[in-house]
Amino acid sequence: MKRICLFFLAICTTMISYAQQPIKIACVGNSITQGPGRDNPESYPLQMQAILGDAYEVVNFGVSGRTMLRKGDYPYWNEPQFEQVKEFQPDVLVIMLGTNDSKPQNWAYASEFRKDYLDMIAEFREAMPTDGKVYVVLPVPVTRENFGITPEVMNNEQRLMLYDIIDESGADFIDLYTPFMGKEDLLPDGVHPNVEGLGIMASVIARAIRL
Repeated sequence: MKRICLFFLAICTTMISYAQQPIKIACVGNSITQGPGRDNPESYPLQMQAILGDAYEVVNFGVSGRTMLRKGDYPYWNEPQFEQVKEFQPDVLVIMLGTNDSKPQNWAYASEFRKDYLDMIAEFREAMPTDGKVYVVLPVPVTRENFGITPEVMNNEQRLMLYDIIDESGADFIDLYTPFMGKEDLLPDGVHPNVEGLGIMASVIARAIRL
């Protein structure tokens, strides 16, 4: 009887421990994701952590200036964070790349953007649980050309590509374009959201994940 009790106690302890494991969220992106710093509470991933609470573990894997395109000037593929995401084995993956891809030297390879995006999703999925969820984010609009980033590509051509990528990959969709339309004050340099804007991003993405 004592052995049986100890056996069931061990099972219960394991189940409780498992139930208490937080849902792991990996945020992949460029400077908009990295924000003032990967560990800065003003970054959208850490603002989202505050919204979601202890049931979730949100990690900021953003790297400033990085592209989705493998042939871009600074591909995310080549960064340590690319492997770190896989090692993290997230339950939820949020990808928001493409803004730097709109620069002329990068968008010269626009025909490869779709394939590179689908390949990245597929590679990350291999490291995720079978029931893991991938969210592809439609980035905030670009309100004026800056840093070589062009509104025409971001707001039109690339945006339409992302709809196709979401459809083909079966990823879930998060729209950050619409909440920022007509709110240029949230994008002081035309590209990067201010702290209030990062808070809006955090709220929209957290809401989508909780659904």
